Amino acid sequence: MKALWLEEKQLRLRDGVPLPELNAGEALIRTHLAGICSTDLEMLRGYYPFTGVLGHEFVGTVVEAPDNPDLIGKRVVGTISIYCGECSACKAGRTGHCEKRSTLGILNYHGVFAEYFKLPIKNLILVPDSVEDEKAVFTELLAAALQIPLQLHIKPTDKVVLVGAGRLGLLIAQVLKLTGADLSVVVRRPEPAKMLDKWGITWVYARDLPDACADVVVEATGSAQGFALSQRLVRPAGTLVLKSTFAGDVQVNLSKLVVDEVNVIGSRCGPMDAALRLLELGLVDTKSMISSQFPISQGMEAFELAKQPGILKVLISFDA
Repeated sequence: MKALWLEEKQLRLRDGVPLPELNAGEALIRTHLAGICSTDLEMLRGYYPFTGVLGHEFVGTVVEAPDNPDLIGKRVVGTISIYCGECSACKAGRTGHCEKRSTLGILNYHGVFAEYFKLPIKNLILVPDSVEDEKAVFTELLAAALQIPLQLHIKPTDKVVLVGAGRLGLLIAQVLKLTGADLSVVVRRPEPAKMLDKWGITWVYARDLPDACADVVVEATGSAQGFALSQRLVRPAGTLVLKSTFAGDVQVNLSKLVVDEVNVIGSRCGPMDAALRLLELGLVDTKSMISSQFPISQGMEAFELAKQPGILKVLISFDA
């Protein structure tokens, strides 16, 4: 099969990659669409020392499921953490922090930029018929946005600033709008500003925001500069939510965080069922965020485009 293979921070399109061999409890899935996200781009910069098939955002159809044949032919998305179910973290319900976990396309488990891939059956979620592939492929990313209000009660009276209006940031903006909070999104380019205008969400430039102006600041830029700005904007006793994953070190003024008694929350994967429900109800606009779509045969070109400033979601198609 064709697949995008990452090795020593170099991505290549390979043909003749063997089909995945299923272990107990796993399903084989034919990929329909897969999305390139910021984490994939950071993987090319060495976010994790990974060798294998990259990618974790997908929608596909189950073609083999020896332990649950009723799933065959069903359209699915899936959670990306592969967990053991036996360690102390799993037994406490923290499966996303399994002590032995692998992560789809990121850590010790081949990903979805291939014609076929596998996942444990327990990771799969059925896609409603009314949610088309171009929406369903955003499920994992939207779930990550939904993790913020799951971790933190955001009140309608809160002043919230979102730093970053990229692939994830624009989904976070739409989710946070639903809370009724006084939301502003920091932008650098006109394209996301136009999109935010369409959605009725306030956007600002960083230079126009005073220090310590927000009860909650969400950092979603994937850059050291974005973190520094976010730390400047959060008020004393406020909350700083970190959504970015990126390679490299960041300068952090820990003394200021301590003196100002700032709550810092790391935020990662979120509720997939809830994300599908928002997509089914039409409460989130994902189609406007699709910049381009490429067949797997042009997967390298897809990645080159995704690296460009201002480009949002680039999809890779596996359907003939």
